Amino acid sequence: MNKHVQSKTRLNNGIEMPWLGLGVFKVEEGSELVEAVKAAVKHGYRSIDTAAVYANETSVGQGIREALADSGLKREDLFVTSKVWNADLGYDSTIAAYEKSLKKLGLDYLDLYLIHWPVAGKYKEAWRAMEQLYKDGRVKSIGVSNFQVHHLEDLMKDAEIVPVINQVEFHPMLTQKELRDFTKQHNIQLEAWSPLMQGELLNHPLLKEIAEKYGKSIAQVILRWDLQHGVVTIPKSTKEHRIVENASLFDFELSQEDMDRIDGLNENRRVGPDPDNFDF
Repeated sequence: MNKHVQSKTRLNNGIEMPWLGLGVFKVEEGSELVEAVKAAVKHGYRSIDTAAVYANETSVGQGIREALADSGLKREDLFVTSKVWNADLGYDSTIAAYEKSLKKLGLDYLDLYLIHWPVAGKYKEAWRAMEQLYKDGRVKSIGVSNFQVHHLEDLMKDAEIVPVINQVEFHPMLTQKELRDFTKQHNIQLEAWSPLMQGELLNHPLLKEIAEKYGKSIAQVILRWDLQHGVVTIPKSTKEHRIVENASLFDFELSQEDMDRIDGLNENRRVGPDPDNFDF
C-alpha cells in the first residue's frame, strides 16, 4: 500500500482508485486550471476530482484532453470524479446532471459520481438514479460525499448498491473516528477533502516539529497521515511545485507515536459546513 504516487486502493465494486488525487475546489475556469491538471498528470497523478457546483468542469476536461495528448496516456489511465449538486437531487434531474457534467468535461463516462451533500428527503431518489446509471454502465462507480453515519445507515436501508466512497472533511482537527470505523466496517472507502484545513494547519507547532523530524513539509506530513489512516486524499493546488510536493509522500513513513500525536490534535472542528446543518 502507498508505495508510489500511482498506488491504488480497491473499492468494494472491484474498481481501483488512486490513493492520491488533485482537487480543484474553488479553482475558476481558465488556463490556470488547465495547466494545473496537465502538471498533475505530468508528475504522476492519475486522479482528478471536480464537481458540478465548482463550475470548472469545462477547464478540467480541457486539461485532461491536453494531458492525455501530451503524455500518450489513455482515458482509462485516469480516474475522474464529479458530483451532483443539491438542486439536482431528483431521479430524472440527477441523470440529467450527470449527462451535463459529461458534456462539460467532454468525456464518455466518469470513474466516480458522488452525491455532494445529504439533502434530507432528496438523496435516496438521487441514489436510485445513480444506481441506474451504474447498472447501465454509464458510470464506473458511485458514492457519496459529506454523509454522516446516520445518513449512510438511512441510505443503505433501501439501496441496492453500497456506496464505494464517502468523501468528507478530514484533517487532524477533525479525525471523524466514528465515521472511519463505520465506513471500514461496511467496506466504504473514506476520502478526505480539505486535508490541509484550507491552510490553517500549515503553521501548527506540533506539525512543524514532526515535519522537521522527517525533513518534510507540514503539508506532506498531514497528507502522509491521511494515507497511513487508509484515507484517500485530494489536496488542491494550482502551483506546479506544490503539486509535486504534495505527491512526495512515498519515501517516508510516520511512526505510530507520531500518528498518535497528530490524532491527538482532534477538536471535531470544521472549516466547511456541518452535514447535519447546512443551507444551500
